[in-house]
This record gives sequence, C-alpha cells and structure tokens, in this order.
Amino acid sequence: MEEPQSLRSLFAAAKAQKNALGSRGDTNSETYREEVTGTIAKFLECQRQVSMLSLFSSNELLEDVSTADIQYMTLEYHLAELMQRATSSDRENALKSALEYYEKYLMRLDEYLLLSGGDKKLFEQYMANSTSFTLAPANDAAARREIKVRRFREEKELKQKLEYFAQNEARLQSDDDDTRSLYLAEIQLYTHQTFQALDLLIQELSILSAMRNAPPRPPPTDDPRQRSNIGGLNYSERLDPSTSQLLRGGRGGPLLNSKGKPMQPFTLLGRRSEMQKGVFRPGHNLPTMTIEDYLDEEHRRGGIIEGGGEKSGIKPEVDEDDHDIADQETLKARAWDEFTEANPKGAGNTLNRG
Repeated sequence: MEEPQSLRSLFAAAKAQKNALGSRGDTNSETYREEVTGTIAKFLECQRQVSMLSLFSSNELLEDVSTADIQYMTLEYHLAELMQRATSSDRENALKSALEYYEKYLMRLDEYLLLSGGDKKLFEQYMANSTSFTLAPANDAAARREIKVRRFREEKELKQKLEYFAQNEARLQSDDDDTRSLYLAEIQLYTHQTFQALDLLIQELSILSAMRNAPPRPPPTDDPRQRSNIGGLNYSERLDPSTSQLLRGGRGGPLLNSKGKPMQPFTLLGRRSEMQKGVFRPGHNLPTMTIEDYLDEEHRRGGIIEGGGEKSGIKPEVDEDDHDIADQETLKARAWDEFTEANPKGAGNTLNRG
C-alpha cells in the first residue's frame, strides 16, 4: 500500500513543479533548465512505477480502472510538454521525443475509447502520415483561421469546466463520481492541446530538417568584388561585359539546350554589328537634322504658307470709300438673306419627319 501512496505524492509534486515552470520568465537561465530536467526525472519515475504496478492494460475498459488511477493516463502528455521546454543542443531529437510521448498518450486514450469522434479522426490522420499531419491546409488561410477560432472556443469551455471542479474541491473529496469527471475533463483538455502541439511540432521539424539538408554556405571573403559576384565561377576583372553577354541582355549560360529548346528569352537581330554599334550610344534619341534642314523640307512638301491672299486665311479689309466694293458686299449679303429665308434650317432633313 505504500507504493501507490508514494506514486500519488510524487505525481502531485511533479505536476505542481511543472505548473510553476509555466509562469517563470527566466526560461534561458541555468536554474530553469535544471528544474525542467528535475521535473522530467520525477515524471519518468512515475512512469516507471505505473509500469511496475501494471495499472493499465489493453484488455480492460475504462470502467475497470479505478478513479485514483485515471490521472496517471496523462503522464506521457506532461513528459511531451516538458520535452518541448527543454533546451538542448540537439533540438530536433528533443522534438522527436516529444512526438513519441504525445503518440503514446493518444494510443492509450484510444485503447480505452476516450477519444471523441473528431479527435479519433485526427488521430487516424496522424497515424496514417505523421510527417505531414496538420489541423488545416497551410495554403488556406481562411480554413486555418476558422479552425483556430473553433478550437479556441472549445479549449475555453474545457478550462471553464475544470475551474468549476476546482472551485468545488470539497465535493471531490467525498464524491467519487465528481473526481472521476474531473480527471476525464482534464484528459479532454490535454487531448485538445495535444493535436495543436503536434501541428506546431511537425512544422518546426520540417524547418529543422530543411536547414540540416541545405547546402553549406561558401566561406566569407575579404574581396568586395567576389562578395557581390552572383555567378561565383564567372567572376572576371573586366568592367564591361562581353559581347556575348550583351547580346543575351546581360544573362549568362547557353541560349539553347542540346535539343534546341530555348533556355532563356533572347532577341533576334539582323546583324551582330548592330548590337556592337549601340553599346556606347546615349540613352536618349539625338536629332537627325538641323532646324534649317527641317524648314527646307517642310517648304518642299508645301507645309509652309508664304505671302497673303486667300491661302493665308486672312480676310482683306474693305475700303469704305470704294462704293463699288461696298455695293458688291451689300448685294452678296442680300442674296444670302434671301437664300436663308427660302431654305430654313432643317428643311432638307425629311428622314425624321412623322
């Protein structure tokens, strides 16, 4: 009887120490790292005692487990969380250990049928392909936001349920059913947080794996010309690019592959010398003739009017003392008035009449 009592006190002390670590701000200090290691050691000792006492079996149901032993189903969850907090030089292996503990925790819940319908589907999805597990597609921001909001509300409801049991601690000591409900609600909250942790852990592991498999960077050099050289092996002391690079628009490499397929865009020119002549040309267009040449050309084409007359568009002034010209202007005006009276505006338009 002393062994279970020792397990119960050790498990309670380990949980209290883990909760205290969650409110610490000195996560980079040596003291914090030592306390995380000590807390992990306590949970590992609890795990050893649970295995030695054979508290759980795949052949039994949840009804066969005593109320006091249900809380030990969360051992692997606590170990996984602490492995995430542990600072180690080998971060990738630490995260893989956390994934193993989360997986053991979910497998035990699955054996005792403690996973809900949604959690059961997520667990099957994880077991089918653990390296690509995700709660929502990474390229669908709207779906990820919707799932994040929904799971936040679910987690909030589970925490409120646990707070209710904590506020009625006196009833837990006298009522076995309430104590059992508390442990099961705690398992539901931990399961909810487990899938969120799996999503983040797998993303971090993929990043660490990509960094590990990335090609090594070249050693730094003191030559600024080599530091700014993009091609590396194509570095040259020449200030101006070669003619072949100019013809390709400054790009290197072959234009066509072995099968004649274009490898990069290019422009066909009539002659190679055309490109060479335009190397040192100014960026603006220069005039091709003088102003005098332009005026002579316009005069030849008839674009310049010289002198007066009708072509100039200027009406000559009428001499009021010349009665003959005045009479001609008067007759011309009378004729125009008679024409306008005989032909009113719109008289010839018969298409739109009713």
